[in-house]
Amino acid sequence: MSSRDPGSWMWAQALALLEEAEGLHRRFFRLAVGEAHTPVWELPVDIFEDQGGLTIVAALPGVSPEAVRIEIGSGIVSIAAVRPMPVGPGATAIHRLEIPYGRFERRVELPPGRYRLEHEQVANGCLLLRLGRLSEF
Repeated sequence: MSSRDPGSWMWAQALALLEEAEGLHRRFFRLAVGEAHTPVWELPVDIFEDQGGLTIVAALPGVSPEAVRIEIGSGIVSIAAVRPMPVGPGATAIHRLEIPYGRFERRVELPPGRYRLEHEQVANGCLLLRLGRLSEF
């Protein structure tokens, strides 16, 4: 096939997009090692800054809000919990397992400054944290 063949370049472009999507999936749902040296996964996090402080959005679908532990200190915010398997143990055959389950912990370095947790909310499977900036006095 020549490089001018639409099927050839469309196929190459489709393969490149699939490879990019797989790379994003691996980056956002990568395994990490926690304090107890047990495998955990890291949830994707977005951080937005304005004059008053920070807004942190963490994707937590399938996690009970009561199970989430949040710690702020020394320039780091830590979010930890467990995402349980939706089926119990037993004679369950797993045909595909792409969603990470089990214990997770994400430690994110904050921009310079001191912060306090002002607001916490769970909406649409995301944890929304508002950290207010403390004065430097």
